Amino acid sequence: MSGRADQTREPSNGAAYFGEEVKALREALGLSQGKFADRLHYQQAQVSKVENGTVLASEAFAEAMDRVAGTPGTYARLRAKLSKQGHPEWFIPYVELEKTAAKVEDYSNAFVMGALQTAEYAEAVFRAAHPRETDAQIKHRVELRLRRHEVLDHVSPPLLWVILHEAVLRVVVGSSAVMAGQLEHLLRMAADPHVCLQVLQFTAGAPASGLPFTLLMQADGTTVLYSETTGQGHVNDSTTAVRGWTATYERLRAAAESEARSLRLIHSIMEEHANEKHTGPV
Repeated sequence: MSGRADQTREPSNGAAYFGEEVKALREALGLSQGKFADRLHYQQAQVSKVENGTVLASEAFAEAMDRVAGTPGTYARLRAKLSKQGHPEWFIPYVELEKTAAKVEDYSNAFVMGALQTAEYAEAVFRAAHPRETDAQIKHRVELRLRRHEVLDHVSPPLLWVILHEAVLRVVVGSSAVMAGQLEHLLRMAADPHVCLQVLQFTAGAPASGLPFTLLMQADGTTVLYSETTGQGHVNDSTTAVRGWTATYERLRAAAESEARSLRLIHSIMEEHANEKHTGPV
């Protein structure tokens, strides 16, 4: 492994930094990209993307590097550290809980939850929240957001149950084209047996909660509540709080449409966005 991984400097781009380490190991072994891909049991195209910093390597990719390099856990630990780089400190506890959860129950009433966002939708969300940031800064935020997709790519992904208020589906984030793409993505994700989507329609009346929140259950049954206030995230493992918000989630679930009706509604709203004439940023 090259010496750069042991340096104390904080990389500004974790994917690019890890990509440099991948290339350094490959060159140290005297292997072409294709031969290195064979040793890792990956496609050359995937190795190329990782080396170029286009994507952050997966956990399995980092473990394969440790196998090839004979460095038990070294690249896996580096990758784990870099995966946290760039997230606000207050959000890291949630990211770690999401990675290990057996079940995630989310109620969203403003935006689609991060783990289900498309790149275009995430960019529009960040541009609205951070209008003075540069394109590079926004791009970095989007890359971090998209890494959360990895939680659903595990061999044993969590059960992800998401209740979306109808407002989330109808408010035009970015453009009608962006919304059509986002809702199409939701429908694709809903085809996964580990993902369940329900829609809480306007006609359901006042929701049981006026705030978004998430319940994360670990394999041992331990459940925590995650919520956010302005610029701050809160993880609450109080039995009383978890019990109370679990009951709130059940009320939301009961008021929401069935999964089948919800997917038909998402499809219908997706078509409405697709038929809109204005496809540029709003």
